[in-house]
Amino acid sequence: MKDYLARLEARGDLIVIDREVDPVHELAAVAVQLQRKSGKAVLFNKVRGSDMPVAINVYSNHDRLCEIIRCGDRNFCERLDEQIQDAAGNAAWQRDAGPQAWREGKLSDLPLLTHHGRDGGAYITSGIFVAQDPQTGVPNLSFHRSLYVSDQELRIRLGSSHDLYRYQQAAEARDQPLEAAILIGAPPEVFMAACVSLPPEGNELALASAMRGEPLPMRPCKTIGLSVPADAQIVIEGRILPHERRPEGPFGEFMGYYVEVGENHVFEVTHVSWREGAVYHGLVCGSHEDLRPLEAATAARIYKHLKGQVAGVLDVTCRPTVMNTIVKIRKQYEGHAQHVLLAAMGSHLDYNKLCVVVDEDVDIYDMEEVIWAFLTRGRADTRTMVVKDVPGFYRDPHKDHWGRLGLDATKPWGREAEFERKRIPGDDADMVLADYLAPGQQL
Repeated sequence: MKDYLARLEARGDLIVIDREVDPVHELAAVAVQLQRKSGKAVLFNKVRGSDMPVAINVYSNHDRLCEIIRCGDRNFCERLDEQIQDAAGNAAWQRDAGPQAWREGKLSDLPLLTHHGRDGGAYITSGIFVAQDPQTGVPNLSFHRSLYVSDQELRIRLGSSHDLYRYQQAAEARDQPLEAAILIGAPPEVFMAACVSLPPEGNELALASAMRGEPLPMRPCKTIGLSVPADAQIVIEGRILPHERRPEGPFGEFMGYYVEVGENHVFEVTHVSWREGAVYHGLVCGSHEDLRPLEAATAARIYKHLKGQVAGVLDVTCRPTVMNTIVKIRKQYEGHAQHVLLAAMGSHLDYNKLCVVVDEDVDIYDMEEVIWAFLTRGRADTRTMVVKDVPGFYRDPHKDHWGRLGLDATKPWGREAEFERKRIPGDDADMVLADYLAPGQQL
């Protein structure tokens, strides 16, 4: 993380703030304001109550995500699919980091952040949980919000569709706690790999190694039987207690609303350590930094599914919210878009509430272009597909996310010439606007 921040700063992609900020609301408020105006990462050097700086907005930019997984001339979905294949069965994904100098302390030494007005307290939102499949021993990475209660206790939300929930249930059935570690300020490849949902036998740490292009240095934990990436800035060791549920919440979650107080799992903290000069990674839930990696990883999963189902799929995005999917195709026959819509709806049953299919001349990362294509390339009534009573994701007691909406925003088959987009010669990416401005004038 520190090396990555140094690279961002060297190229002018990091904002450094030396003014002291309050970890209760103020830091989050400044971070989201900056995020609205700039895609740059931010480093707060002085956070009240802690000696540790906070980095935030690190993963809010899609181009940086592409850089982390070394996309080159391929799109994110293509490159991630390649790396998932590379990681499968790779036994050489790790190496021993050797002796390490770590400082020991307690949770309250960290700059724990309170984000939203009604949040139940300070939450760790960027923490990556490391645990092992109790049957296979394969390590797993996942994100789960963690409410600070005391230096000995966090309360965490385990969604029933996550692998960590399955591991915990297996341990609980034996009346045993589940050992886990929480990484804060993990290397960028580890953060990206944790966003990816692999099959149960998949190893996200091996995927992080594939993203990096070399084995990950690992070190053993002190109080639990796990090894963790040695380059993580902060490691919280502990156990998820069996048969124990305590109140957690409210929490401002990714869809923009509060989740009210619920009975959730208890994480007993057994050890906290950090690297010398560590940087804490903060993350505002529902911000660009939260959504962009989740959207990219979800799009890659949908892309892989679609490529195995229908021809002509070029790219997929889940922006501007993970609840929608936009697919770019090279249209090959009448009804092609409808086939893609049906396949997309079945590709990820949690999130595909709205699916849109566009032609290859449309920028799928620009929702203005996507809506323009739907509104100008044919009828609204016959190119809209409504699928009723399809369940949404697991946490939906009122069925607010049931049903699916599909939009065919492609050109009518056989009439492509009528929809040739107008162009101005010279209006392209090669134009240097600075050549037309007066000296010192800026856009």
